[in-house]
Amino acid sequence: MLQPKKRKFIKDMRGRRKGLSFRGSEVNFGDFGLKSLGTAWVTANQIEAARKAITHFLKKGGRVWIRIFPDKPVSGRAAGKRMGGGKGEVEKYVAVIKPGRVLFEVAGVSKEIAKEAFVRASAKLPIKTIMVEN
Repeated sequence: MLQPKKRKFIKDMRGRRKGLSFRGSEVNFGDFGLKSLGTAWVTANQIEAARKAITHFLKKGGRVWIRIFPDKPVSGRAAGKRMGGGKGEVEKYVAVIKPGRVLFEVAGVSKEIAKEAFVRASAKLPIKTIMVEN
């Protein structure tokens, strides 16, 4: 599972998820990319599930790049716990995704195969996506 090896501060604030993604908005490594159309927190488990869906459909052809990394810790508290007692422990790590961000890239396969692989991967993600070409 993807998560940072080391952090300066263990817990983060929630932050705001407005605006567009200017960094990482173009296909740089592969021929085709999966681009987000919405805003969401994508967990490490969702990234891994989407990666597995892409690589399983490509079989042994093509190459896959993951362009996002879950580096934001999300803390949580048990349900039914009373107020107070401080902030909860880190439950998971998420990647903050804004519209326009390229999530995955694929090279070495035809357009039809890449499109179907991205359809299967987007079913594992909590945001709407679109396929883009280099």
